Amino acid sequence: MSDKNFSEAEYRDRLERLRAAMRAHGAEVMVLDDAEILAYFTGYERSVSFYRACLVPLTGNPVMVLRALDIMPFQEKSWFPDHIGYPDTMNGVDAVAQALTDRGYAKAPIGIDLGSHAMTVASYEALRAALPEARVVAMTGVPWELRLIKSPREIDYTRRACAIADQTVREIAAAARPGISERNMSALTARLYIELGGDPGHVGPITSGNGWGFLHGHLHDHPLVNGDILHLELVPRYNGYSARLMRSIIIGTPTEQQMRDAALLRDAQDKQLAAMRPGALAADVDAILRNELLANGLRDSYPNITGYTLGYYSQQPLRSSDFTRVFNTDSQWKLEAGMVFHMYTSARGFAFSETVLVTADGAERLTKIERKLFATG
Repeated sequence: MSDKNFSEAEYRDRLERLRAAMRAHGAEVMVLDDAEILAYFTGYERSVSFYRACLVPLTGNPVMVLRALDIMPFQEKSWFPDHIGYPDTMNGVDAVAQALTDRGYAKAPIGIDLGSHAMTVASYEALRAALPEARVVAMTGVPWELRLIKSPREIDYTRRACAIADQTVREIAAAARPGISERNMSALTARLYIELGGDPGHVGPITSGNGWGFLHGHLHDHPLVNGDILHLELVPRYNGYSARLMRSIIIGTPTEQQMRDAALLRDAQDKQLAAMRPGALAADVDAILRNELLANGLRDSYPNITGYTLGYYSQQPLRSSDFTRVFNTDSQWKLEAGMVFHMYTSARGFAFSETVLVTADGAERLTKIERKLFATG
């Protein structure tokens, strides 16, 4: 079995789409250095403890510039062989600048994603100092835009991550009870991700709270008691592709009012998902959920977005979420078949979210678990 997550043909297709964008911007070579972007175009990613980058020319193979220590892992995952390994006594930015110079790009227009977390101010200034005659071509966000439409293999990996999320919620719901802590549930989640075939890493926010602002709450050690609401946002990854799923678990028996509130929240989101068709304006899709919750009094304000891009997420994330596309009041972009999103909402201590694929026929929920308020009583 190949260690590569995608075929060479798929990687080459990605490369040609990048090159088309480079031609449109007037870049002769591009520096790729964000972890997620390296994974998408090379098959390999690594942290930015030492600077590393892939250099993509308009013709010929890309070349990876990285620590000599990391050459073997690169060769295991990358679809192309070309690399330059530098010793730890050398500055990584200097190694990249030298590679560009050696390949004749010292005076060339060089494409750089100025929004890259790896391209710090210090790294950018060092690169400019080392290549004073080069011209920087701003291609901010361009590599991220090229990831928006998912291939069949990418969608398959996302489906597998979604199945892990579904099963994990079922097992957490079965294990939850008074006296158990959020930390206990987080430990169970971490184990389940691995046992169910997922990648190791962040499990997602597992906390408790009320209102709507609990989504990014902290992990607590105190025992849960009757009446508490356990919040789950699960973020399992399969070959790097992330699913997102939110559900709420009442410790004990929910009140009739809680059941009504949760049903209103779910039904409002159902209407939103039904509108997710190719050509739909994202702001219009957003408004369906936002306006209904405000009109029904479930929330008195709605300052946050209602969805965002899903895809490959780094094993060493700087970004916990990909906001290349978001659903908000001013989102003037249109949905396209093949896009995948995390659609989420919260109110009065409850949350629902799904991993959603836009197809030619409308939205497909890739997370399949029941859309209901769970309870231990």
